[in-house]
Amino acid sequence: MCLAVPLKLVEISADKSEGVVAMGASTMTIGLDLVPQASVGNFVLVHAGMAIEVIEQDEAEETLNAYREYAHIPGLLTPEARNAND
Repeated sequence: MCLAVPLKLVEISADKSEGVVAMGASTMTIGLDLVPQASVGNFVLVHAGMAIEVIEQDEAEETLNAYREYAHIPGLLTPEARNAND
């Protein structure tokens, strides 16, 4: 299963090929080749270091809230769950 994380775009390089996204107090440089329409302040879905889609802020917040809820489910990441497909 693949997972994309919604993050806020806070900076774009001069050639628009890279951007910087905020992750709490941290930042990360990502590729923007797949979303040339992205601009600073947009939320983008990031997968494998690339922005793959521009999304609305409310959708980004809803997705992040769901991820936070899942992170607190007891047993979700137990060794049995991690190895279920082995």
